[in-house]
Amino acid sequence: MTSTVEDLTAENLTQHVIRTCTANVSDERTAELISGLIQHLHDYVREVQLKPGEWEAGWQYLTETGQFCTPDRQEMVLLSDVLGVSALVDTINSAQAQSKSIATESSVLGPFHNDAAILDNGASIGSEGVVGEPMLIHGTVRSTDGEPIDGATVDVWETNGNGFYDMQDPNRDGPDCRGIFRTDAQGRYYLLGVKSVDYNIPNEGPVGKLLKVLDRNVTRPAHVHFQLRHPAYLDLTTALYSAESEHITTDPVFGVKTSLVKQFKKLDRLPDRARAYDLRSSLTDPETVAMNGLWSLEHDFVLLRK
Repeated sequence: MTSTVEDLTAENLTQHVIRTCTANVSDERTAELISGLIQHLHDYVREVQLKPGEWEAGWQYLTETGQFCTPDRQEMVLLSDVLGVSALVDTINSAQAQSKSIATESSVLGPFHNDAAILDNGASIGSEGVVGEPMLIHGTVRSTDGEPIDGATVDVWETNGNGFYDMQDPNRDGPDCRGIFRTDAQGRYYLLGVKSVDYNIPNEGPVGKLLKVLDRNVTRPAHVHFQLRHPAYLDLTTALYSAESEHITTDPVFGVKTSLVKQFKKLDRLPDRARAYDLRSSLTDPETVAMNGLWSLEHDFVLLRK
């Protein structure tokens, strides 16, 4: 018996494709994701009346973006970032935002998170030859009821003072300006980093071409990334941004939130709360620091219980 061939039209093609693609899918979530993707893609094509040349330019652009990816350069993540998809995924899945509590808000992960060494509190995350001004990064990690959290891991990463992450910097061949710390019994973390600087996101590749076409800003405001974990609490990925940056309102990856904007303060000496921090062994030039002081980024993180 010969099967009847369905005449596919602009009106019935979408549902035919969805049925075909999900007919043998047993996992409900997979079927939902695929169905939604097909529906929205087809709706977009209809809405803008996509032309063949535009369709070709689109798949060629995505091909080029994928080919630009390396273990140290995730161009697809960067594309997601500049289109606001990363920020939207973060926002709609943020337990912190949904809880409407005092918990620290999340922010985008970015494409430059990587493995780092576990270091003792007070250690420097910058290797020998790091550029920029020294900055004390310190504070506490607490629960929403104010209790200090002992043993939370605080994964910190930032650019060197030259505006490059270690994996971008031709003068670095290993981890730099990143490290993992554990809070003490008082919930404290403290380390020596460098004063964060504004920097351009990688823009010599396909994502840069798109930003140029859109006449978009490519400079991120100075910031430090954090990822906090503890078995009894929800993981938190976030960042703290410099209030002094002229790019604070035009972040190309939409990561800035009001509660995460901080003043980077210049200290003549260590603050009273930080006098117990033994940073002497971490300072490559303690005499200069004693003379000129150092910068401070202080923040108390608040985590949600699981």
